[in-house]
Amino acid sequence: AYVFFSHVIKGQAYNMPMLSRLLELNCTLIDYEKVTDEQGRRLIFFGRHAGLAGMLDSLWALGRRLEAEGFQTPFASINPTHRYADLEDAKRAIREAGAEISRSGLPAELDPMVFGFAGYVNVSRGAQEIFDLLPHREVGPQELSNITAGAKQGPLFKTVFYEKHMVRPREQGHAFELQDYFDNPERYEGVFEQYLPHLTVLMNCIYWTADYPRLVTRKQLERLWSGPRPRLRVLGDVSCDVEGALECTLKCTEPDDPVFVYHVAEGKITSGVDGVGPVVLAVDNLPCELPVESSHDFGSALAPFIPAIAGADYSVPFEELDLPAPVKRAVISHRGKLAPEYTYLKEHLDRVLK
Repeated sequence: AYVFFSHVIKGQAYNMPMLSRLLELNCTLIDYEKVTDEQGRRLIFFGRHAGLAGMLDSLWALGRRLEAEGFQTPFASINPTHRYADLEDAKRAIREAGAEISRSGLPAELDPMVFGFAGYVNVSRGAQEIFDLLPHREVGPQELSNITAGAKQGPLFKTVFYEKHMVRPREQGHAFELQDYFDNPERYEGVFEQYLPHLTVLMNCIYWTADYPRLVTRKQLERLWSGPRPRLRVLGDVSCDVEGALECTLKCTEPDDPVFVYHVAEGKITSGVDGVGPVVLAVDNLPCELPVESSHDFGSALAPFIPAIAGADYSVPFEELDLPAPVKRAVISHRGKLAPEYTYLKEHLDRVLK
């Protein structure tokens, strides 16, 4: 029996060979990501820590990009997450940058700076926890056009996007319904492009599969960059699905080389912050940048389930497998067969391995 983040539940092509091998060897696979309560809420996760590290790294990337453009701002004093001793050390640096913004402001050419958060649960909460250490005013998405047109009260603004802001029903006359969107995403189309001209930084913190509309497409970025230099500097892709919700995320990055520029005209990427296009943060193991806090919280969440996982008899059929309900919901495969809830993965296995 194997227990880990398997990254197979979306049918990720790069891990279908691994899943196939597990089935071939008659293994039991338990995926941390699917250990959930009866309402489907995850019980073992790194989401908050991914958000914390992703926001810290995105603020660092913003400082570097602005510096490359010739702007001196307090963001330049921020380091990547992994260079801080711990989370409190990192938070102290953000507070100091915020105090400097309050004292001295920002270059007039950058005012106002708008930080958008796509999503509102664990990952987004972690990202907002860091951003909220900076002086700012929170506004609704519908207010953004007024702020960037001149009606502003402060250098930094924050806005949080919910599903109702990101998509709309394809069929005219139909109102947005959240559960219907979850159940029938093909009935909806993305409308996020309207907000892009107003954002300086976009933090992507949403769960996404190929069934759902993309948040930002390459075509949208081409249109955004077809006129004067846009406000948008950084895309913090905390969710980090390659060519996923942010179509310009063409690869995952590592903490020691965390960002690349998506060159809009050429559709290519280069490491660093220089170029005509947004800086993209795409580290897919962000919690590792806060190793102490991440490990402590993860271990505390996992520990209550360890005795049952360790003591189960995995030779019995799935129906007789004696595991706590949250863990049994996370059994992807057992004795060489996909568990009933995950039989849909056979289609992905067949497509990738044919």
